[in-house]
Amino acid sequence: MNKGKKNWVFCDGYLPPHGDNPDFEGHEALMMTNLGDEKAKIELVFVFEDKDPIDGIFYELDSMRTKCVRLDMPLGDKGVMLGESVQYTVWVKSSAPI
Repeated sequence: MNKGKKNWVFCDGYLPPHGDNPDFEGHEALMMTNLGDEKAKIELVFVFEDKDPIDGIFYELDSMRTKCVRLDMPLGDKGVMLGESVQYTVWVKSSAPI
């Protein structure tokens, strides 16, 4: 049985603005799971309607592990911030199926 793919494209990314209710934290998250036997080296590429893509955001995901990447927080070693009320597509490229 095949478990996962090496390329994923999520076309409806959007970071909602922080609201007036402190009990509800608006955020977006990307959950990735590696069900394989080898470590996955992952690159995230963000594509926008009105500006150049942001690439080179890297993560590693060990075998039989999951990772949550909060998209409202600084991303990867670059510390990229997407900003509120920004629509984007995220392309997930992996060295192993996830």
